[in-house]
Amino acid sequence: MPETATRKSRSPRGGINPTAALSLIEWLTGDECHALDEASLVSGLGRRLRALGLPVDRLTLHLTTLHPEFVGRTFAWAPGEPVEIHDREHGTRLAFANTPLLKAQGMREPLIVGPGESAHGPWQHIDIFSGRDLVQLVIAPLCNADGPISTAVFGTRRPGGFTPVEQDVLERILPALRNTCELHVLRQCELSLLDTYIGPMTASRILAGHIRRGEIESMEAALLLCDLRGFTELSNRLPGATVLGLLNAYFDKVVPAISREGGEVLKFMGDAVLAFFPNIDAAAACNAALNAAKTILDEADGFQYDDIGIKVGIALHYGEVSYGNVGSGNRLDFTLIGPDVNVVSRIQSVCSERGEALLLSDAFCQKAEITDAVSIGTHHLKGFADPMELFTLIR
Repeated sequence: MPETATRKSRSPRGGINPTAALSLIEWLTGDECHALDEASLVSGLGRRLRALGLPVDRLTLHLTTLHPEFVGRTFAWAPGEPVEIHDREHGTRLAFANTPLLKAQGMREPLIVGPGESAHGPWQHIDIFSGRDLVQLVIAPLCNADGPISTAVFGTRRPGGFTPVEQDVLERILPALRNTCELHVLRQCELSLLDTYIGPMTASRILAGHIRRGEIESMEAALLLCDLRGFTELSNRLPGATVLGLLNAYFDKVVPAISREGGEVLKFMGDAVLAFFPNIDAAAACNAALNAAKTILDEADGFQYDDIGIKVGIALHYGEVSYGNVGSGNRLDFTLIGPDVNVVSRIQSVCSERGEALLLSDAFCQKAEITDAVSIGTHHLKGFADPMELFTLIR
């Protein structure tokens, strides 16, 4: 079959059962399909197309998204195989350059390509198609009114490829598939943006409807405040681009260490990071925070950015906090407030004054059941009447 870029005229379905084809469209638009995750969607669609008699040997969905690290995600199905999931980083878009997939997106029209030389570029080298002896792809951009374009690709090994009747069936299901994929993309974009800018715990609260100003929840949590030493002096003498690069490299050491231990970054305050570790078990929360702090300190040792070394100071405390919405009108922010938040901030000030890499409150040491903490004496914390004994660990 010659390569085409076309919207084909409607043809009779021939051997395709019209009722079965209609039921597939109804499935794509129904509640059952909308409740599926993307992997279940692509496998369910592939099985149903095969049941209709279409020789689909490879079905892939290329769903675009809004994410700081990934341009999208590919879901690839084949009969009798588990669904493959490939996260596509922004840089990997180059691997798809000059291929029919990007050409179809740019044209906003379906493309049918065979195995030989193609005016729209090669496709056999793409990881999800390579080595599968596919003879034809039907590439269908899933175009929305605006926003990024996703793509569905139907591949077959049958000599001669898809018949005109089978191509017509694929085209008929595209509007329903586009709408279903758009819902998944919007849902994923919503989650990605919320997770990126406010963290997963706060995102879940927002999605659950807790968005009214003054809606506060009290909880106990381990608190971690990490500060980059000498940042003011660095930012005063270094070019802005260098400062921004240094900050991002520093955050790349801090944030993953917190996330791996189940903590959530609440705020980036200039060069400081405030995180909390909520847990029913106080000892588990404190030890998770302590493990994160140790990892950050280990990562900072010997780290350099553009020949600039860094030093950090970390304060750890355990207490009760109020977590919820503050702000004005329709501009709100989730935050932690309470005396114990102030305590961890004051402990961080002592870190800076004394040049200590890690300081722990007595409450934290007790909850974490730390036996090898070394007291550095009592200190008057600004705003608190009673002095507080602080501890460090010998590293």
